[in-house]
This record gives sequence, structure tokens and C-alpha cells, in this order.
Amino acid sequence: MDLLQKKQNSSIEEIKSFTMPKLYTGKEWYIGFMAYDPSRGGMRRKKIKLNHIEKIGDRRRYADSFLKRLIPKLESGWNPWIEAEHEKSYKTFTEACEHYKKHIMKQLNDGLLREDTYRSYISQLRNIENWNRDRKIPITYIYQFDRAFIMEFLEDIYIGRQNSARTRNNYLTFVRIFGTFLLEHQYVKVKPAEGIASFSKRKLKKQRTIIDEKDVIRLHDYLSEKNKYFLLASYIMHYCFVRRKEMSFIKISDISIKNQTLYIPEESSKNGVGGTVTLTAKVIHLMLDLNIFDYPDTYYLFSENFKPGKLRKSEKQFTDFWAYHVRKDLNFPDKYQFYSLKDTGITSMLRTHDVITVRDQARHSDIQMTDKYTPHDIQQANSLITNHEGVF
Repeated sequence: MDLLQKKQNSSIEEIKSFTMPKLYTGKEWYIGFMAYDPSRGGMRRKKIKLNHIEKIGDRRRYADSFLKRLIPKLESGWNPWIEAEHEKSYKTFTEACEHYKKHIMKQLNDGLLREDTYRSYISQLRNIENWNRDRKIPITYIYQFDRAFIMEFLEDIYIGRQNSARTRNNYLTFVRIFGTFLLEHQYVKVKPAEGIASFSKRKLKKQRTIIDEKDVIRLHDYLSEKNKYFLLASYIMHYCFVRRKEMSFIKISDISIKNQTLYIPEESSKNGVGGTVTLTAKVIHLMLDLNIFDYPDTYYLFSENFKPGKLRKSEKQFTDFWAYHVRKDLNFPDKYQFYSLKDTGITSMLRTHDVITVRDQARHSDIQMTDKYTPHDIQQANSLITNHEGVF
């Protein structure tokens, strides 16, 4: 038996420890015994009061019957301080977290979870573990991961660390997902985050924003010198509205110069539906300048350092380069994100093209999604109806 297993068995036996219960009589009648309280890290007296039973004879009969049921229950491992019926509730918080990490790693390997989703879950869980470790009294056992613990953590995220309401909501969403896992795997009896409300999404402001025209020009000049291949990635985000993960899967064979199109396979598409977008002349010309079509069709368009190559690189490379090079070197604000290029591109295109055309290029499911990007300065009166006169 390895050391970890010995520690786990020791923890379970510690929780199961108790003294034999017995009846105490006098001014106060009660059944009393000691049992290990994990939240206090030591033995604690448990009293089951009997004074509410008026007749002495009834008290004794009730106590005898109760003790006959109680002793086997304690011997089987039941703990009065843990409201749980399954032995997994005796598992440590760390053990449950490690189980969850293995679970989502398998989901990632099976294609059930996106890479960025996996990374996000791992990061959020790690932050919760670190926060717990720094508490004055950290929780030890998984049953202690309850609503009170979660509320305290969310308060620290929102008020203590002065994070945004959106960040607080994101953590709550993760906690709910983690809580469902704990429930399904019988670590807990109820979902720990049950009853905790999210902040209204309608009142949350979008964290990223469109990029000012002068900064777009600065960005172009910077990338033309720094990394033209990342400029191509930025063009595809800006003009074709292709998401990071989708870009990481693009192969040379997905590009058609003849049709001036780019095909997004369903395997990499966010909604699981393949689609074709138009490549603007500007994107095509940059591809030709970079000799993109000299590479084999099987190569990924954005491999090492954003050049075509055999190996697929994670979509994280796009946001990493943006954060650690572009935003840093150009002194861009945090609200300028890599995805801001998409917002900026849609807004720009809406100034000169109809909403249906932009909707199709963005592969939005309906016009309402596209309409959210419509800039206020073009939301003007329709000239076709300004002079309309009805019979009224």
C-alpha cells in the first residue's frame, strides 16, 4: 500500500472514530457520546436530548431503542457532524479536485471539451484551491465545499480582489459545473452552489471594445515590421470573423484562391456546423506576399510562430502574442483584446454593407446577433420613410 493510500485510509478512520454512546440521567436526560468533527480537527461531544419525552418510562424505552440503532450506525462509519451518506463525503477536498482534473482531461482527449475551456476550468479550480490554502482555517474534506464556502470565495473575487461582475459570474458558472460533477460522483448530496444567483447579464458591460482607427493603423504598421504572419491572423480575425480555435485548425487546403473563400470545418467550428467565409482581396494579397501557397496543402496555416507547418499549435498562441507583445509594445489598454479585431471588423463592415451580408460573413445564427455590433453613428433614420405621409 502506497503512502497516499495509507493517508487516505487514516483520514477515513479518523472521521469514523467515536466513544460508545450511553444514556445520561438527572436534571437533563440525553444520550451522549464523542465523535470526530473534521471541521474542528478533533473530538466533539454530541448530545441527543430526551427531556421532551414527558414520562420517565417512555424516555428509557426510547433511549434503549435509539441506542440499539445508533451504535451499529456509528460502527458502520456514520459521523453525526457530516451530513452525508456516502463514504466519498469523507474524501478530502484535494482528492475530489484531483479526480475532477482527471475527468476533464479525459473529456479533452475525447474531444468533448475545447482546449480553452479545459484551460479555463483548470485555472479557476487552481485559484479556488490556492484561495482555500491561504484561508485562516482551510476546508479539508469535500463535504465542507458548501454554499457558505462558495459565497465567501465569490465575495473575495468581487469585493476583495475588485474583479468585475462578469468575472464573478464566470467563477459561479464554473462552481456550478464542478458542483454537478461532485453530485454525480456522490461526493455531495446536493449541488453546493444551489440558490446562489448570478448578476444580471443584461446590466453587464462588455469587457472588450472596438479599436480606434488610429490604433488599427498603428497595429498594422507594427505587425508589418514585427510579424507579418500574425498580421495575417489579425486580418482573418478582422475581415473574416474567424474564431481563434477555428484559425488554429485552418489548413492550406481549406483556402480557395479561385473562389476567394475559406472553409471552416464542422470539427473546429464553435457551433459544430461547417461554413464558408469570403476572403477579401487584402487577405489574399497578404497570403501571396507570404508565399502561403508554396507550402503543402496538409500544412496548418498557423503553426510555429504563426507560419505554415505540420504541427497544429494551440489557439492560445494568438492571445498570448497579443497580450505579451502587441498590447505591451503598443501600450494598448486591456479592453483592446485580440477578439476586438472581430468586433472592429464587423462594426466597420456594417458601415458599408447590409446586415444580411455581414451576418453571413460572421456566421451568426440570426440578425439580432449581428445587430449588436451596429455603431450608434449609423443608427439613423431611414431616408425611404422620412417623408412618408399616411392618411392619418
